[in-house]
Amino acid sequence: MSLNLTPLAKAINSLEEAIEFSRSEMAKDLRVFRQFRNSVIQCFEFTYELCWKMLKRRLELDAPTPAAIDELSFNDLIRQAAVQGYLLDPVIWMNYRKKRNVTSHAYDEKMAQEVYEIALAFWWDAKDLLKNLEARNQ
Repeated sequence: MSLNLTPLAKAINSLEEAIEFSRSEMAKDLRVFRQFRNSVIQCFEFTYELCWKMLKRRLELDAPTPAAIDELSFNDLIRQAAVQGYLLDPVIWMNYRKKRNVTSHAYDEKMAQEVYEIALAFWWDAKDLLKNLEARNQ
C-alpha cells in the first residue's frame, strides 16, 4: 500500500522557497530578513509535523501489527524509522523535535535565529526522508 506524499512534497517545497527568500537580495534589509525568517520557521513547523506523521503511517503500513507502532514513544518511533532506513540519524530528528517544540518562543531573537538555522539543516533531511518514502511507495 502506498502513501499520498503530495502534501509532504508541497510542504518541503514551501520550506525551500521560504529559505530561498531568506537568502535573497531582499533579505539584506534586516526587517525583511526577519519576516522571511518567520516564514522559514512556520514552514519548518508544519513540514516537520508532516514528516513524522507520514513516517508513522509508513511504519504502520510496514508493520505486521500496526497497533504496535501506536504504542511506541516518539523516540522509539524515530529509532525504528532509522532501523528501517527511512532516516539517517535518529538523534538529529529528536533534536528537530526539540526545536519544533520551542517555536512558540521564537519571538525571542536568539531563539528565532537558532530555530531558523535548524530549519536550514532540516530541509535537507526532510528531502531525504521524502525520497526514502517515495522509494518504498513503488
